[in-house]
Amino acid sequence: MQTLVVLLWLMLLATPSSAQDLAAEQDSSIPEGGNTEAVEEEDPFYKSPVNKLAAAVSNFGYDLYRQQSSKTPTANVLLSPFSVATALSGLLLGAGERTEGLISRALFYDLLDKAEVHNTYKELLASITAPAKGLRSATRIVVERKLRMKIGFVSQLEKSYGARPKVLTGNANSDLQDINNWVQQQTKGKMVKFLKAIPTSISICLIGAAYLKETGQWGTKFDPTKTTLQDFHLDEERSVKVPMMSEPKAILRYGFDSELNCKIAQLPLSGGVSAMFFLPQKVTQNMTLIEESLTSEFVHDIDKELKTIPAVLSMPRLTLSSEGALGSTLQEMRLQSLFTSPDFSKISPKPTKLSHVQHQAVLELNEDGAGSTPNPVPNAARLTFPLDYHLDRPFLVVLRDDATGTLLFIGKVLDPRST
Repeated sequence: MQTLVVLLWLMLLATPSSAQDLAAEQDSSIPEGGNTEAVEEEDPFYKSPVNKLAAAVSNFGYDLYRQQSSKTPTANVLLSPFSVATALSGLLLGAGERTEGLISRALFYDLLDKAEVHNTYKELLASITAPAKGLRSATRIVVERKLRMKIGFVSQLEKSYGARPKVLTGNANSDLQDINNWVQQQTKGKMVKFLKAIPTSISICLIGAAYLKETGQWGTKFDPTKTTLQDFHLDEERSVKVPMMSEPKAILRYGFDSELNCKIAQLPLSGGVSAMFFLPQKVTQNMTLIEESLTSEFVHDIDKELKTIPAVLSMPRLTLSSEGALGSTLQEMRLQSLFTSPDFSKISPKPTKLSHVQHQAVLELNEDGAGSTPNPVPNAARLTFPLDYHLDRPFLVVLRDDATGTLLFIGKVLDPRST
């Protein structure tokens, strides 16, 4: 069983949309052609091995999200793809040639220097979990009782991914307490009861946790007195009243993609993490066109094109949670043999397999922030009126590390009332 948990405490900004957008959209448009070409070597951003690796695991993350979203087209989705990728990358150390190729293709490691993947992953983990970013990530492999693991696998896993595998004792209460205590320690007390019970018939269980701690907050603070009940349009015919936070003097980075017919806004978190919101022009729950366009390279190109502007922002205050099994999702991504007949001979001579996959995520959007309303940015685009950006209809959000481009969290919000 793979359990991957995310706890994300976020404070956000957003605003009403109006005809004022049109001129700004013309000046702040993303180049047409939603899907960009594969990463170009000429881009200095990808000359760094860490950034190349981040692009690879992020592309896996976008694939994972698309597959999960297609299974629940009318429901909110929230994932931490980096947690899943980290767990699979650690498992790769124990794979024989056949299974190694399978996992490598899923993680887009084909074009990387395979001999350096795990050392580079260690650098990537150190970069995105630096104290200033406020992100904590933990991954651990739990294996069946009395499984004799090879010393080489154990030492390599600890060296590159920071955690020794745990062998179950067979005492369910003791194993449960040990796993929960470890997760609580790694997440600085944010996750007290990671598991409610030890799943039955464990062969290999991948445990992952990721969250953005409280200091990783939006650079602008909402005034709670400005939060009011407003309409959120579920579709063209239905709307619901939800608490909407407002900030009339915000600074954001903005662009409009004419091919996707989508307004894109980027809001910074402290510590070099940003959230990018994709808001369709028309009210729709069908995010397929946007979702199919998402790749690490496309999002990076968007990031380069966005313009800094003043804006009136509003967005729903909400807490989203998502949990469930991801085993079938991974199997539909051509990883089914990990659950049936993989070659994990570098872990143990005894045949073993991945037996369970579960994921849990929590996303909280509230008025708290790291500071007061920012002063106008000198090089911000000159607009006669501030842009209106209003998340009052279904939208998609991507949370990303600025320095490496790593996809940390991704979700779609179709109904803010779902918790």
